[in-house]
Amino acid sequence: LNLSFADLCFSSVTMPKLLQNMQSQVPSIPYAGCLAQIYFFLFFGDLGNFLLVAMAYDRYVAICFPLHYMSIMSPKLCVSLVVLSWVLTTFHAMLHTLLMARLSFREDSVIPHYFCDMSTLLKVACPDTHDNELAIFILGGPIVVLPFLLIIVSYARIVSSIFKVPSSQSIHKAFSTCGSHLSVVSLIYGTVIGLYLCPSANNSTVKETVMSLMYTMVTPM
Repeated sequence: LNLSFADLCFSSVTMPKLLQNMQSQVPSIPYAGCLAQIYFFLFFGDLGNFLLVAMAYDRYVAICFPLHYMSIMSPKLCVSLVVLSWVLTTFHAMLHTLLMARLSFREDSVIPHYFCDMSTLLKVACPDTHDNELAIFILGGPIVVLPFLLIIVSYARIVSSIFKVPSSQSIHKAFSTCGSHLSVVSLIYGTVIGLYLCPSANNSTVKETVMSLMYTMVTPM
């Protein structure tokens, strides 16, 4: 339920404005609206990110410790994981939004993107953007890379556990259960890490836009 809510809101942050700009002769967004878009984009994006980690742990417990599942994944633990996800995403989104708010932009600044993407805004900002870039790089580890590694470890343990008791039925059931989750994880983390943590000078505006559409529209669907 929380992941569905996060995905719905995540797409709603960018898609309605994109559709409006496609119909407008002069697409634009006010400064306050841009900051609000940054905040909610990060908030719901991070929330989905942490919920995917919780789902990976849930699948790990269900497959590797089926008899202890109810005792391990108690309602209290589930609520704690969700609350922790909401708290962490709130602080992370607020930090980046406040850092972006200290920058200034010309009134005629053109954003070569379909939403207020942080990395794109930093390219057209006037003052020094060193602090913003440093925050993206430093926080990118615990917010993006660490959850990705935790998901990989969870599925590595799942695969190891499955092949210890070889059964075509159990293997099929496990992979059918985890397949969609792994597909979403691969699409999200592949594009996000490529765009923000390992940017390439060869990335064109069109390429970056397509990669962004992959995790803002395709994966939530």
